[in-house]
Amino acid sequence: MRPMTSAPILLTAKTTAFLVTNLTNIRYLTGISTSYGFVLVRGRQMTLFVDDRYIEMATAKVYKNIRVRNVRALPKVMNTLKECCCEAEEVTLAQMAIWKRKYKNTKFVQTSGVIEEFRRQKSPDEVRKFLKAQSITHEIMRRIPKVLKEGITELELAEKLRSWALKLGAESLSFEPIVAFGSHSSSPHHSPTSRALKIGHIVQIDVGARYSGYCADQSEVFFTKEPTLKQLKAYEAVLRAKDAAIACVEAGATNHDLDRAATDVLAEYGMAEAFTHALGHGVGLDIHEGVSISSHSKKTELLSGEIITIEPGVYFPGSFGIRLEEEVIVR
Repeated sequence: MRPMTSAPILLTAKTTAFLVTNLTNIRYLTGISTSYGFVLVRGRQMTLFVDDRYIEMATAKVYKNIRVRNVRALPKVMNTLKECCCEAEEVTLAQMAIWKRKYKNTKFVQTSGVIEEFRRQKSPDEVRKFLKAQSITHEIMRRIPKVLKEGITELELAEKLRSWALKLGAESLSFEPIVAFGSHSSSPHHSPTSRALKIGHIVQIDVGARYSGYCADQSEVFFTKEPTLKQLKAYEAVLRAKDAAIACVEAGATNHDLDRAATDVLAEYGMAEAFTHALGHGVGLDIHEGVSISSHSKKTELLSGEIITIEPGVYFPGSFGIRLEEEVIVR
């Protein structure tokens, strides 16, 4: 159960009413996963508005002290509000136009990142769910070497990852897995193809299990024969960069601090220019949420209870790439 109440939301948004439409934020606030719905935060009350498909389920499973009503009641309630905040990233121009016609007496004020900021610090229950997702992902990674036999395709291995996740108790994968053989590994977000594994290929895997809504995210490299000196050097550089960044993780450290720690190590190996993406990101109900671990993002302090990934990588187009990633709970 989330201990979230209406007061801190309204105080942060500087409003007396807040209409939440982001479905992940709705799940965070209410415990209900739905394809359609609204949460109205006002006074001391949070009300979940859903249609007939979800009324029974929501009433039975919603967090304590969350009221459930049919969405048909929403217009009458909204028309009593003089002002209401909404989530700018979620409300389209078309939706806003409809609201302005429907709720003529209500002034809508756009706000950004209010619920998302609360989501950064995980409760003990959220951490427990994440740890289960993480352990399932570790087991998936452990199984990979046994199936790395010549002839298996990237698509076939990706399907095995999905199957293993479900059999191990995950509700799904957190994202479409990255499975890259050989030169395909030089593309950080490669999508699996029909390429068949050959002895000598580097195998880059990026996968995560989702458990009870919470995401894991891990990357590993597997060698199918003795690596070359350049591959060994790259692997060592990335591993040392990851360890250096993880050593900096604590509440109050900044995303810039972590990025600098990893980049400095890669620079020692002459590979800083081959590092082409952010060092990491926050994870939770979304695979990317909260802080971006990058010196190119706004300088942000890490929060106690936040879960982040550390994933340095180096990429040599047409040849190979290496990325190593693990999740870290900020203490």
